[in-house]
Amino acid sequence: MERLVELEKMTFEDSSDEVTLRPSVWDDYIGQEKIKKNLQVFIQACKKREEVLDHILLFGPPGLGKTTLSHIIANQMESNMKVTAAPTIEKGGDLAAILTNLEEGDILFIDEIHRLTPAIEEILYPAMEDFRLDIIIGSGPAAQTVQIDLPKFTLIGATTRAGMLSNPLRDRFGMHFRLNFYNDSELSKIVSIAAVKLNKEAQKDASFEIARRSRGTPRVALRLLKRVRDFADVEDENTIELHRCKYALDELGINDKGFDEMDLKLLELLLSNKGKPMGLSTMAAALSEDEGTIEEAIEPYLLANGYIQRTARGRIATVKSYELFRLTPPVNNESISLFEMGDVE
Repeated sequence: MERLVELEKMTFEDSSDEVTLRPSVWDDYIGQEKIKKNLQVFIQACKKREEVLDHILLFGPPGLGKTTLSHIIANQMESNMKVTAAPTIEKGGDLAAILTNLEEGDILFIDEIHRLTPAIEEILYPAMEDFRLDIIIGSGPAAQTVQIDLPKFTLIGATTRAGMLSNPLRDRFGMHFRLNFYNDSELSKIVSIAAVKLNKEAQKDASFEIARRSRGTPRVALRLLKRVRDFADVEDENTIELHRCKYALDELGINDKGFDEMDLKLLELLLSNKGKPMGLSTMAAALSEDEGTIEEAIEPYLLANGYIQRTARGRIATVKSYELFRLTPPVNNESISLFEMGDVE
């Protein structure tokens, strides 16, 4: 219980730019148009029937707005939202404390939900299906199950690794939404709006420059905007102009495709393998990076844009990567044969 209270306080009283830049209504939320349209229908229908919204699973690469979308859903449902993360729910008592403190119509947001342990999932199943908490008292033959009725609530689970969710947990979500990478036009709008909130006007071409170097991710775009603003402030510039924007991003080591030093190192590593697949553990060791960071933070953008390819035997650089570094693909490059045969994931 104490852990949850601390987390809620940290989440809702945080006055950092990251929070103030979050949109709170549909009109301010740029992108993910199909998801927005469907959610608006489902929310309107639930409010007409005076029911709680069905449980929602949001998944996709980090930084695409899963938490922000959850806040908007809560606002539209006129509900309180309780926020926690799966790694903090270590024992059944932790989850029981959270669930028993919910009120009718509340929304419970669990981030990184794929990291729930099987034991915690078992407790969550009846809570999601029947709004009931089953608590086992005692052990052995004398053990008894006590049932506690819960108020009807909506669980929103967010994950970057949907494939790691167990099938029973995934099936208990009535709505599944995959958030996709943003295009440059959408990100440019997000940057322009955020710049105004930061009391710094951004020229249209400067906003677009930040957008196209943001890896299709709003969180990255906002982070780069703040750093570009710092460069402009040092020069006493009230407006973020293109030349200052390019200079700042170049100084930050972000190239014109949005690749940073780690992206380039990963591509160079795969290119050095001359077309042969490389396993994730080998890549992690060579880059001195955690496997999870590579899979969740680095790879998604490179995969989505066709610079690397996953195969059963490991990762390979595609022809696009060779072209980026102005190299000639080796004859035995497996990525070429995969694309020619159409055997791609």
